[in-house]
Amino acid sequence: MNLLPWTIYLSFAGALLALVAGARSAAAARGIALVTALASWGVVLVAATGFTPAPKMVTLVDAPWIESLGIHYHLAADGISLVLLVLTGLAATAGVLFSWNIKERTGEFFAYFLTLIGGVYGVFLSADAFLFFVFYEIAIVPKYFLIANWGSTNREYGAMKLVLYSFAGSALVLAALLWIYAAGGASGFGLGELTAAAATLGRPEQLAVFALLFLGFAVLAGMFPFHTWAPTGHVAAPTAVSMLLAGVVMKLGAYGCLRVALPLVPDALAFWQPAILALAVIGIVYAGLIALVQDDFKFVIGYSSVSHMGFVLLGLGAGNVRAASGAVLQMFSHGVIAGLLFAVVGRMVYERTHTRKLADLRQLPLHKLLPFAAVVFVIAGLASMGLPGFSGFPAELAILIGAWQTSPFWALGAALGVLVAAAFTLRAIQVSFFGKDDRDPVAADAHHHYEPISVPEKAGAFLLIAASLVVGLKPDLLFDWITPALQSPAFQAVLKGGTP
Repeated sequence: MNLLPWTIYLSFAGALLALVAGARSAAAARGIALVTALASWGVVLVAATGFTPAPKMVTLVDAPWIESLGIHYHLAADGISLVLLVLTGLAATAGVLFSWNIKERTGEFFAYFLTLIGGVYGVFLSADAFLFFVFYEIAIVPKYFLIANWGSTNREYGAMKLVLYSFAGSALVLAALLWIYAAGGASGFGLGELTAAAATLGRPEQLAVFALLFLGFAVLAGMFPFHTWAPTGHVAAPTAVSMLLAGVVMKLGAYGCLRVALPLVPDALAFWQPAILALAVIGIVYAGLIALVQDDFKFVIGYSSVSHMGFVLLGLGAGNVRAASGAVLQMFSHGVIAGLLFAVVGRMVYERTHTRKLADLRQLPLHKLLPFAAVVFVIAGLASMGLPGFSGFPAELAILIGAWQTSPFWALGAALGVLVAAAFTLRAIQVSFFGKDDRDPVAADAHHHYEPISVPEKAGAFLLIAASLVVGLKPDLLFDWITPALQSPAFQAVLKGGTP
């Protein structure tokens, strides 16, 4: 476990090396990025082999940083953070593989890419709220440059909208943390210290602070009605950045809700719970219905991503260990599956056909022209629908069971979202890859011949499919890490069933 801080240091060092090497050789920048992503992921996997699940966070580093304010460079990990670190390493590695074709300012691209990854690792390891906020901001800034410089459709608008929403949410979080620190007389920004300080506030203040914290983080998690940055950002972003946005960046918001908002002000959840559950279910169903009528392939996946993140917020809002454990597993599952869907749509299809319009794609027999892409998208689509055997099934099942224990009404509403997801996924599969009638006299070979799917693309696809299958067939691999962490003292006051 003591190796885990090296995920941060390796990522930042790799970013600097990629920037320097990229000035001379694009191939060197790619190689450095891949080695860095693999090395960081390897560190996480090695740490995971020696990890013993327990209802506590294990301190990795704790050193004074800004002593006058009681701020520490405090890194710690438990089963929840370890699951998301595994996801980050996987998403980073797959993202590099699907960015192998980047030729313009390659070194700069991978420098921003790895800086973002380093910030994400830092968020998942931070046990000091101020440090958490610093890494949170580090992860946000590179997104703007990656989208604005290497994106496509309305890239400047998409990048600016994403960053403005992210910074608006961050401002709410910072205001809440400073409120607790000042009004509660906290001696520092450690999560335990802030929890004790928040307990001294009056109930109206606690309700307001919780609202600021949860809403501020939930914006980045794509919560309705503050979700509109996500589809716009996904469409504008280059493939690897879309994969990271869906795969890990949206998880930063959900993780903040779980790690910071819920434990710091546990008594406020009961008051805000109806609103959280309602917004989560509306987001699930509404985004699914919007995906059902989209004609832009990437917008379909973008709204699908918002819909599936609604299940995460539903699990967190349900307020019990079963639902929360499903929410964490859904973070992992959605990160893998959404990343794979964006990889197929953005890299395998769009960069070859130069169109994302379903009306245009249905005129092409893509199942013949790009058979590998067709097979991968069908697999990813089935996984996204929650088919048993893939990671989404145990995640959504745990969330729905936990939500039912809290509110059968909202659980049934979320179940409707599952049906909508099946509808828009099957439509996307049919129209995009199998829309061409095989009886059409125009043979497939009369169409353009597209560049074959590359080895890096196949490797990235196999990694993501394998991850979803392994967790889907053996979900206890991750549940055994997650559940003990949710039984820690930090969560006992807010999650039902949290006593070991």
